[in-house]
Amino acid sequence: MSNEGIAARFIGTRAKSMHNFTPISGLLGGAIIGLASALLMLLTGRIAGISGIFGGLLAPNTGDRDWRIAFIAGLIAAPLLGAIFGIPLPHPSLPVNLGVVVASGLLVGVGSRMGAGCTSGHGVCGIARLSARSLSFTAVFMIFAIATVAIARHVIGQ
Repeated sequence: MSNEGIAARFIGTRAKSMHNFTPISGLLGGAIIGLASALLMLLTGRIAGISGIFGGLLAPNTGDRDWRIAFIAGLIAAPLLGAIFGIPLPHPSLPVNLGVVVASGLLVGVGSRMGAGCTSGHGVCGIARLSARSLSFTAVFMIFAIATVAIARHVIGQ
């Protein structure tokens, strides 16, 4: 039996639709994220958690706005520059209801504040520092992400 047949047998027919498997670009992107996180830690002593970086921009009278603005600007500019050089941008499908998108964003923001960080801070930087809190939070993120996808695909049927 072929690998595709084995995967389809154990995972279901969705295994056949996995057509966007790009390990080289994934490894390259991960290496760049790791390098950027390490450089930010070495040069500023800060953790590259997006919610903390963005939250620091919203706080009045902070003296470290320049690097935060540069970091957020880089997140926005990188895919736009990639598109200029011919790298296709993803076209995610969004729910028709804008209220769902706004509520989701607010829930993510509240959750990242309650958890003292977001997936990038805990998952990339915290695990690299062997933080017990980050290891447990990342495990919780992954469990809920897997459960959400399973419910959305197999229960709701999206």
